[in-house]
Amino acid sequence: MTPRVLRAAGRAPAPWRNGGGVTREIAVWPEGAASDAFDWRISLADVAADGPFSAFPGVQRTLTVVEGEGMDLMVGGEHHIVDEPYWPYDFPGDLQTVGHLLGGPVVNFNVMYRRCRTEAATAVVRGTVRLMPPDGGAVLALALEDGAVLDGTDIELGRYDAVLLTDEPSGRPAAVLRTMGSAVLVTLGPVSRYAPGTQ
Repeated sequence: MTPRVLRAAGRAPAPWRNGGGVTREIAVWPEGAASDAFDWRISLADVAADGPFSAFPGVQRTLTVVEGEGMDLMVGGEHHIVDEPYWPYDFPGDLQTVGHLLGGPVVNFNVMYRRCRTEAATAVVRGTVRLMPPDGGAVLALALEDGAVLDGTDIELGRYDAVLLTDEPSGRPAAVLRTMGSAVLVTLGPVSRYAPGTQ
């Protein structure tokens, strides 16, 4: 399978209901799934004002600040200072969450996945990275700086461009990404049959 390139320039901004920012969806599975039906969803959010986060019952979230000074997140009544750039922070989407900007607007990289169906891991990486989706899953890499390239191709990724690979019955595709700076790597797979809390 040829890696699917998802260009930043092709993402339409969707304004938040509270007017505090906009979201640009990078990828969702199943493709085209609504907010109450996805297995996983990955996006970039421009946050311009303090305000509540939407509730997503049964969904785990990972937020990574990629621009700006960060946020004070009040999650279920507890403060969590998220001010370290490129440091993924996990929290439950079920809990009431309010974000307060620490020093002006931020851009957040967001991963949301339904706990009953999907496991996900988010990491910020540098250098040479092998992209290998797990069985029945997917892997997505988002360039945080210009100049990332896929080995053996003429594909170059600019800032916030992404590449997506999914596992297929015909074989497990793989690719090698070489970054000039940092990239966010998200590995997504089905919940383990013997994971705690699953049947």
